[in-house]
Amino acid sequence: MKKGNFMGMLPLLIFLALYMFTGLSTGSFENMPLMIGITIACAIALIMNKKDEKISFDEKVAIFCKGAGESTLILMVIIFLLAGAFYGVANEMHAVDSVSNLGLSILPSNMILPGIFLIACLLSFAMGTSMGTVAALAPIAIDIAEKTNSNVALLCGIVVGGAMFGDNLSFISDTTIAATRTQEVSMKSKFKANILIVLPAVLINLILLSLQKIDTSAITEGTYQYDLVNILPYILVIVLSLVGMNVINVMTLGVLSGLAIGLLHGDFGLTGFMKTVHEGMMSMQDMALIAALVGGLVALMKHLGGIDWLLYNLTKGVKTRRGAEFSIAALVSLIDIATTNNTISIIAAGPLAKDIADRFDISRSRTASILDLFASAFNGLLPYAGQLLVVGGLAGVSPVSIMPYNWYSMLMIVAGSLSIILQVPKVKDVLDVKKTSVSEVEVDQISEMDSME
Repeated sequence: MKKGNFMGMLPLLIFLALYMFTGLSTGSFENMPLMIGITIACAIALIMNKKDEKISFDEKVAIFCKGAGESTLILMVIIFLLAGAFYGVANEMHAVDSVSNLGLSILPSNMILPGIFLIACLLSFAMGTSMGTVAALAPIAIDIAEKTNSNVALLCGIVVGGAMFGDNLSFISDTTIAATRTQEVSMKSKFKANILIVLPAVLINLILLSLQKIDTSAITEGTYQYDLVNILPYILVIVLSLVGMNVINVMTLGVLSGLAIGLLHGDFGLTGFMKTVHEGMMSMQDMALIAALVGGLVALMKHLGGIDWLLYNLTKGVKTRRGAEFSIAALVSLIDIATTNNTISIIAAGPLAKDIADRFDISRSRTASILDLFASAFNGLLPYAGQLLVVGGLAGVSPVSIMPYNWYSMLMIVAGSLSIILQVPKVKDVLDVKKTSVSEVEVDQISEMDSME
């Protein structure tokens, strides 16, 4: 195993230090725009050279561009743009108002927050992607926050938490595919182990949300009008997700259904529709550019040996089963923090995790669960990862302000850690007889981008 070089982590560490220092010293993290911070980190990475190998600046730029243009990142950019388009169209043809008003009309006031979380869990499990879930539900959560005078960051955090539930557990999630194939275990076996770990986190989160006070007077005193026809784009998104359609096709058909209903109701004409789609896409351009910059930064860090340094230092000196499981959790978590891509972090850590698991007689399904759980949990808490970037962009608030309200992701980490400490649950593996390597997974299977995937 390559030892790597700590200096390869320097660009990311400088970015994190600069971002945290500026936010804490000025009282607002918005004073350090993410794009500026990432750009500074990229500039530092471009200046640096490997100790034993110096390459030209043009070659480093080529490495950066290859990373920024990596296929999964470009697919994620497309999802960003479609998310913005769907939000714009759904808002213009009053789909957002209808869905949120319907929820406010039928849900008891103390069940609105738990209800949003459960809907996000169901949708993300059906879609297999946190990004698609955030794109579909964030506009509704934002509208409910406005109608109830609630903290918009809280509502956004609830949606992201529910989105990470499906990202972690869905059978069609790219992270599940990566985790089960790197460990050569069946999805059913991994799901059984995984759900037993996170179920307490789900229940505790529901209890906490039901105890959260919101402005019930704004709900009970209001009369909320809704048109069931306007809800059809969201119903279409859910149904198509349930049948396993690709998230890009789902979001595209959601936009087109919004176009048809909007034209029927006279909400806009064709030119108005195009303008609405354009404005929605433009609202996500910062997120798309940040995604590309992060991809280039990760490629440079890998060239400089930073990722190898993480892998080496987290796996040496492991002596007990608990220590081995914690090293697997730390390994995939730190790679996710460095790459903002939970699928890539699982693929990178998977082979090493498999070796560690075999050495310490750890269940393969348990190993796959640890990989997927911690990668998904941390990805939902990173303010520069896709989920918080998208919901922050739609809500017009800093991703950092949303992070403390993603309680479910925090509870996932706690539940996962307790599972390692207590060594529960104990499940039998059902190995996947098909020895398919991760590299053979089709691009469309691992491109849902739930992680800054």
